[in-house]
Amino acid sequence: MAFSRVSKLACILPLSSTNRYTVHMVDEIRLRAGEFTTLVRFYKTKEALLEGTDFQVFDTNTAVLFSEAGVPRHVWPAGEAHKTWPQVEAVLGQALDLGLARDSTIAGIGGGVVTDMTAFAASLYMRGCRLVLVPTTLLAMVDAALGGKTGVDYRGYKNLVGSFYPAHELRICPALLTTLSDREYRSGLAEVIKHAFLVDFHLLELLETRRDAVLARDSSVLEELVFRAVMVKVGVVERDLRETGERAFLNLGHTFGHALEAVLGFDGSWTHGEAVCWGMGRALDLGVTLGKTDLAWRKRASALMEAYGFRLQAPGADSEAILAAMKKDKKKKGGLVRFVLQESQGKTWQQPVEDEVVLGCLERGL
Repeated sequence: MAFSRVSKLACILPLSSTNRYTVHMVDEIRLRAGEFTTLVRFYKTKEALLEGTDFQVFDTNTAVLFSEAGVPRHVWPAGEAHKTWPQVEAVLGQALDLGLARDSTIAGIGGGVVTDMTAFAASLYMRGCRLVLVPTTLLAMVDAALGGKTGVDYRGYKNLVGSFYPAHELRICPALLTTLSDREYRSGLAEVIKHAFLVDFHLLELLETRRDAVLARDSSVLEELVFRAVMVKVGVVERDLRETGERAFLNLGHTFGHALEAVLGFDGSWTHGEAVCWGMGRALDLGVTLGKTDLAWRKRASALMEAYGFRLQAPGADSEAILAAMKKDKKKKGGLVRFVLQESQGKTWQQPVEDEVVLGCLERGL
């Protein structure tokens, strides 16, 4: 995997049999994707995370993590149910009332909902103002805040309206992950697991062999976990910003997972990460049904997800309704939904699948 520029060399050193790999973290990574450049900076503590920003956007969960310092702020209600256009419009209106200019800096501080919506607002304000994102959840650090996808949910469909607008700076502080509930932290682990399935063999081994330390949020393991997962996404985004090829593989589990969320109405019974892991289980099953996914890989991948407490069955969900929701998937081409599938770790492809085959796969996962 190639990176544009780093402040120091990142290296992997062999250690004991109980901790075979560690990463010497770098201070920053300069990600260049298309016409955009994002400076990804890693912080040990939260004190300097909001420096140099003109307008700060939080939700009710993250506003309490940072004291007010004389900088205007906007606070959204927390939760996916509030990921809507009126919330974005409120930020645009406040930015205008404050007299912000195109070179002003809007900062989004929170999980994927906050970073997605703040980035969308910044992409629209004066056709694009300066944007800093400070992800506070694991899911946002390793996935949602990195790579420029912005958006809001529309008519019940996840991220249907949005833009590509990478942040000028992404400021990551793994220590913030200690503030999360166990369920929210574990939800983010779904995206880490996905990155391990796609690219990083060492990350997969770390997840398998150091489960207790990962769940306990051991600081050294947490830093490596975040850094490795970020590097996976950085490499993919640099090579394919607008999802014309390889980046589509990052949707592993998401076509199924987003449809499940849409059918359940974001009612909180499933987090996004939980739905994605269920979706990865369905994708593995679909690949087996098509005769293309290795049975041993399906077993190994499923065992890892279950070891972290993820549900691979969704009893009570309506398979026909989930299939109908998939038809609204924004990743379809030529009217066909394209599924991300795997032969084994690191061997991923995308293809359309007939409805009756998908429906059978859904029914086995309910």
